[in-house]
Amino acid sequence: MTDAKGVIETFRSGIWDDNPGLVQLLGLCPLLAVTTSFVNGLGLGLATLLVLTCSNVLISSTRRFIRAEIRIPMYVLIISSVVTCIEMIFLAWFPALGRSLGIFIPLIVTNCAIVARAEVFASRNTVGRSFLDGIAMGSGFALLLAAIGALRELVGHGSIMSRMDMLFGGEPMNGLKLLDDGFLLAILPPGAFISLGLFVAAKNALDRHGHQTNRPISSNTLR
Repeated sequence: MTDAKGVIETFRSGIWDDNPGLVQLLGLCPLLAVTTSFVNGLGLGLATLLVLTCSNVLISSTRRFIRAEIRIPMYVLIISSVVTCIEMIFLAWFPALGRSLGIFIPLIVTNCAIVARAEVFASRNTVGRSFLDGIAMGSGFALLLAAIGALRELVGHGSIMSRMDMLFGGEPMNGLKLLDDGFLLAILPPGAFISLGLFVAAKNALDRHGHQTNRPISSNTLR
């Protein structure tokens, strides 16, 4: 059983230290294409989180029965089966969001972050650890998608959290109007690259600041 400290370290690694989108720069196709709004980013992030967690558990459970020569095709088969189930759930329970995300839900199969975790972690660890790794890495990716979507929606449309009814149902929601006008570039493809670059730069700056703050004081500094 993983202790509390190990769980915290796992989540810190997935959300910050080894975030698939910020650090490993994996899964950038859906990350850049879908995050035109907060609800789209959150929806695809939750779908990716579910796929990553379920595929990690299934691969870890069956790793002893998968021959090394065919492991990658088997991983892709397992992942595609999970993606199909998640897509059917979205179309049944969240039809508007499923239509908005479109082809990018099936394309989760090609997300390098999911295949990478299957090969690097799930195929070499227990079911419990693989489950935690899937939640941690999926949460990091989902939070990044939601954050970029919120930034692009705010700058591009001047509002935030619009059309949340696609996720929760009910009447169409206009969201919170925070700016009178939006900047169109933010919701276009260049805005996606700029937004991701800003988040990566912010993370690197915070990491450098934290490293300098925690640096031990040497004897030469005291002289």
